[in-house]
Amino acid sequence: MNLLTVNQLSTLWNFLLESSMHYGLNALLAIIILAFGWWLSSRFANALDRVMTRAGLDATLRPVLRSVLLWLIRLVTLVAVLGQFGVQTASIVAILGAAGLAIGLALQGTLQNIAAGMMLLFLRPFQVGEYISNGSIEGSVDEIGLFATKLTKADGVCLFVPNNQLWNSALTNFSRNNTRRIDMPIGIGYQDDPAVAIQALHKLLLADERILATPAPFAVVTDHLDSAVMLNIRAWTTTSEYWAVRWSIAQNMQATLTAVNCSIPFPVRELHIKRESEVDAKLVA
Repeated sequence: MNLLTVNQLSTLWNFLLESSMHYGLNALLAIIILAFGWWLSSRFANALDRVMTRAGLDATLRPVLRSVLLWLIRLVTLVAVLGQFGVQTASIVAILGAAGLAIGLALQGTLQNIAAGMMLLFLRPFQVGEYISNGSIEGSVDEIGLFATKLTKADGVCLFVPNNQLWNSALTNFSRNNTRRIDMPIGIGYQDDPAVAIQALHKLLLADERILATPAPFAVVTDHLDSAVMLNIRAWTTTSEYWAVRWSIAQNMQATLTAVNCSIPFPVRELHIKRESEVDAKLVA
């Protein structure tokens, strides 16, 4: 009995010794893998951040890409650590994939805004300080975030627009080009000489130093309406001076045409009233 007990204890001791050696070595190796993976993730993330900084990538996008790379390496490290203890990594990957799919479906709208925000930051259809419009929304860009873009409307109202709404619609950037064209229609009376009006308007355009010489400004006859001969002024100026020049031309056009005896007509409707006796006389005749 005593001999059996000694043999059992010896067997138990050998099992515990072998198990401790095996699992102890696996635990040590797992700690080494974990420490190395954490260190490697930080090094790669910092290296990516330096590359993005030298490349001039947007400051909003850099931390996001850095975090994605950092936690991707750390996730692979955790899977490798679990594999050291005999955990089936294929099952873990399947679970993570299913969880990612469920999260993606639940946050579909949010993920679309994030993807649109990245595309806006990469392709730069607009930048901070530029004035944009997509037909229903317009304003000056104050901030481009991952989820939404902050705009300030012309009346000073702050507006947050989901990135997906800007990315998936036709967008007009009024500030991107250095120059803009001014088109302003104006009508004169049929009794006025269009050549005289065009010459006067042309002098008005040439007198403004803010209007560019190339392309040259001009005025032309564009249409003949019921009560007016329509002229159109076309001139180019810098984007920053666009509204100031446009308002100045609008303010001086009437005085310029009046100075050369040209009128700006308004719609006139003639009403002819016939007396009942005149109508009866025509019917008898």
